[in-house]
Amino acid sequence: MTLKKTYNNWRARLLWSGHGWCNVVTLTLILVVLLFVFIGLPVLSHYNWGHRHTQSSTPTLSDYDIQLNQLALNFSSVGQLLNPKTSLVDPDSPSGLTWTSVDGKDWKLVFSDEFEKAGRTFGPGEDSNWEAVDLWYWPTRDMEWYDPHHATTAGGNLVITIDKNESHPNLPYTSSMLQSWNKRCFQGGYLESRVSLPSDGTNSGYWPAIWTLGNLGRAGYGATTDGLWPYTYTSCDEGVLLNQTNSALSMQPGQRLNACVCSGDHPSYGVGRGAPEIDIFEGSMSGSLLSASMSNQVAPFDFHYAIGREKYTHFWNELKAGQTDAANMTRYNSYIGGTFQQSVSGLYYIDPAYSNGNKFMTYGFEYRPGPKGYIRWFVDQKPVWHLDARAVGPNALSKVSQRIISEEPMYIIMNLGISGSFSYVNPNLKFPAQLTIDYIRLYQDPDNIRLSCDPPDHPTGEYIQNHPRAYYNANLTLWKQTGYSWPSFKLSNTCKPKVPSPFDADDYVPIS
Repeated sequence: MTLKKTYNNWRARLLWSGHGWCNVVTLTLILVVLLFVFIGLPVLSHYNWGHRHTQSSTPTLSDYDIQLNQLALNFSSVGQLLNPKTSLVDPDSPSGLTWTSVDGKDWKLVFSDEFEKAGRTFGPGEDSNWEAVDLWYWPTRDMEWYDPHHATTAGGNLVITIDKNESHPNLPYTSSMLQSWNKRCFQGGYLESRVSLPSDGTNSGYWPAIWTLGNLGRAGYGATTDGLWPYTYTSCDEGVLLNQTNSALSMQPGQRLNACVCSGDHPSYGVGRGAPEIDIFEGSMSGSLLSASMSNQVAPFDFHYAIGREKYTHFWNELKAGQTDAANMTRYNSYIGGTFQQSVSGLYYIDPAYSNGNKFMTYGFEYRPGPKGYIRWFVDQKPVWHLDARAVGPNALSKVSQRIISEEPMYIIMNLGISGSFSYVNPNLKFPAQLTIDYIRLYQDPDNIRLSCDPPDHPTGEYIQNHPRAYYNANLTLWKQTGYSWPSFKLSNTCKPKVPSPFDADDYVPIS
């Protein structure tokens, strides 16, 4: 046997002996541990493995977070019925009230507040229908602080008083805003209020309003409306993107809860969600007349904010260009919006005698949600103007699809503000002034009652409950400040809604 062959035989016996195997296993284990420490752990840490897979890794909540969570639970709308078992009609409402809809059907009264009981207060938890907020309404650069104590009931009316009183620094006025947010919501119907506006002769500055907003946006809580107001969109295309890819047209951050989202933090995958706004009226002074702006706010936007006005709107008693403003007449509002909102609006002119609690007028709108929906505004139950959904239909120039008439559960807001961003504030304006509201009434089709803030097709209850920092901290003005995620998506995503829209089968109604 050669020396080389002897060496190889010795090496083979040594390698595959018990000691040899032990060395191989030991070296392998050392290698695996090193790979896990230097490669495996960093990868698992990047993907937050510990928080996802260990029950002991519960995030620490501050005392303030715990307080907000409790508020969200205490005032939750989860499971609210579409047709409540207990009537929401105020016992003080006259019996037998009905409303004949645009398509000729008799609708019944389903919710009302007559404000007959004197001395009501509207702080948190004090009223079943309304809550008065305690905040500065910064989005429109208001000059007042909203204080719950500036709203009460007297003489069978709700009275909101604005006074020249600097209750908070740099805000020279104090007033009130009442909301039915997360308490009383509706999808479709005819909403009406009998009102006496504030007026100071020909001096402008008061800003009374009764309006509605989608329940996913809480007015005055800026983080909740960031990326939601005033979206009325359920398509998955460039309309949901930042600035609509054109910052000269839009400065919106994109639709946060859009129809492209198929997973993650979204209340209803495959459905575009938002906080649309429909205004019964926003009041101001126009020369010697009062005027009511009756509007629908829209996003995403049309090119140049131009709607299909000629074919898909109609005005009754319309003033043409060049004609002098006159009481009980209407004109198309020249304000059409800007980079943060598109406004579709009509102006109605009012005799100033209908103010200061002396005389009252009724203001309202009837609407049907959906892509074939409509809104029709009324004064004293006479039509003022009509908006068909096709007026904000697909627009190839701005690369957007149909904007729908709001399908969101809408809630009611009543406030009296003051802001130079809305109208000139005359320094001689008199104070105090009052917005006086006789009643709020809502009528709906008896075969289609929808009075839930948490309807199955557009749920909001759990989403609000799971995001208490946004919905109960008015100091957070942007969604990113809340610590919650902005859902990710791709324009190529397609996901079928869990609950189909109940409004897709509706058809158009006559425009005039």
